[in-house]
Amino acid sequence: MQGQASQQAYDRGITIFSPDGRLYQVEYAREAVKRGTASIGVRTPEGVVFAVDKRIHSELMERASVEKIHKADDHIGIASAGHVADARQLIDFARRDAQVNQLRYGEPIGVETLTKDVTDHIQQYTQVGGARPFGVALIVGGIENGEPRLYETDPSGTPYEWKALAVGANRNEIQDHLEENYDADADLDGGIELALRALASPHEGQLDPESVGMATVETESESFTTLSDDTVEAYVTEYDLLPSEDDDADESDATDEE
Repeated sequence: MQGQASQQAYDRGITIFSPDGRLYQVEYAREAVKRGTASIGVRTPEGVVFAVDKRIHSELMERASVEKIHKADDHIGIASAGHVADARQLIDFARRDAQVNQLRYGEPIGVETLTKDVTDHIQQYTQVGGARPFGVALIVGGIENGEPRLYETDPSGTPYEWKALAVGANRNEIQDHLEENYDADADLDGGIELALRALASPHEGQLDPESVGMATVETESESFTTLSDDTVEAYVTEYDLLPSEDDDADESDATDEE
């Protein structure tokens, strides 16, 4: 019993390291990220691609209300996985940070600078009593000095730079697909195809276009663009990722689970 009480003390206290150097609440926040639907980022010489799973669990829910890709600045986009409310707080912080940088220095904020400002904010919630860590991971991508950059933020407040990455559910399987098929010289359409095929990899290579959200930040224009539903459906059809009719029938008979 005494051992369990000691364990619970480390478990509940965000400011207390366990004897083996762990912060349990941060680790639980990472588990919260895994419960969120997948988000993917791919960096190509022509720009950055975001693809997200916007799976709707009720026909009564408005699809447009599911927000997983956000514009942080004209040249930066952010995709999220995990607690939506936590993501919105961090997105708002990132937008304010980008605006302050523009007003103070008269130039757009760098992707690396914005990411590290966000992760510094996240890190503060890992060592303050009475607060909890953010249960969300972000993919921050954009153009900096004419070059595409792609970063991940972790609930611990650590930034990582990637060529391609996935966060959220099925991360390991999706990441394996990205590592096996990533082409550093691919064009933007190649990045879109890789992102969609990676997103489909845990689902037997099939995607419902209505459950997919996409956006790009092009190197030449340095502008964030959200792809329309028709454009996404055209890409899914072109890459032969549409579900078969038999699968649709099976899904209609199955019970939805979170």
